[in-house]
Amino acid sequence: MLAYIARRVLAMIPMLLAISFISFVIIQLPPGDYLNTLQAVAGASGSGMTDEQANLLRERYGLDEPFLTQYWKWISGFPEGDFGYSYEWNSDVWPLIDDRVGYTVLLGVCSLFVMFILAIPIGIYSAIHQYSIGDTVLSAVAFLGLSIPGFLLALIWIYIGGIVLHLEVLGDQSQEFIHQPWDVAKSWDYFLHLWPPAIILGLASTAQLMRIMRNGMLDALNQQYITTARAKGLTQRKVVNKYAVRAAINPVVSVMAMEVPKIISSSILIGVVMSVPTAGPLFLHALLSQDMYVAGTFLMIMSVMLLISNLIADLVLAWLDPRIVYT
Repeated sequence: MLAYIARRVLAMIPMLLAISFISFVIIQLPPGDYLNTLQAVAGASGSGMTDEQANLLRERYGLDEPFLTQYWKWISGFPEGDFGYSYEWNSDVWPLIDDRVGYTVLLGVCSLFVMFILAIPIGIYSAIHQYSIGDTVLSAVAFLGLSIPGFLLALIWIYIGGIVLHLEVLGDQSQEFIHQPWDVAKSWDYFLHLWPPAIILGLASTAQLMRIMRNGMLDALNQQYITTARAKGLTQRKVVNKYAVRAAINPVVSVMAMEVPKIISSSILIGVVMSVPTAGPLFLHALLSQDMYVAGTFLMIMSVMLLISNLIADLVLAWLDPRIVYT
């Protein structure tokens, strides 16, 4: 198992290099660069920027250098934790995004937890009680969850929580705790602000995973080994939990690993609507302003998270299903 993990980690290195190159190419595809965008914004506001000033800044920031030179300067700093410079914010990239990345990862983990604790039990119940009233209602709720976008759920929560319940629903903590040191009260307030966006991000994927779990359970319950287990006198609970669930949960684990990029992309609108410090709004702003090092670093982080989540999913699958052997 350790040898398999080592091989997977080593295989990530060339994969990440390829992803970084493709990401850098895609970011550079739009015509012009950050200074062209800045010139357009300055011209619209009436302040203006001459071409000579733009060329001087372009030379200062190395934007006039060849594409491969810019790419090499970017990736050569990775081993030292240097991810480039943000022209928009006049700051190194990592100090600018580290808090947002940490919050986004925490929010993503909480969303995955919400998916797991909701999708698995509901999927099992719906499969065991196929075509019952409960199954019909839960299926309808699942389709409703798939059809409602996350930003609309965020707006609904802002109305219910902020106007009806008079709660502070924006940001990651209440105003009175922003400049306070961390203690039990501030940690509890942080948690209360964390779970609404986590549930909102997880609901759409929960509906999808519930349908996958339900279909997997229906397929497993019709297998011959389940009939044999029942014929031996095993209780319904033991047949379901020990045999059917272990067989049906495999595709759910695989799909959950693929939900990581979806959670990060969905956090863009959630972050804007709910004013939480996710990486999404800054990533969107970097793309619009062609702040290439910020945008490229976000793409790299998303790729790393996807690769790590797939590795974890493979290890969990091997633990859940003894038939899967990694050598």
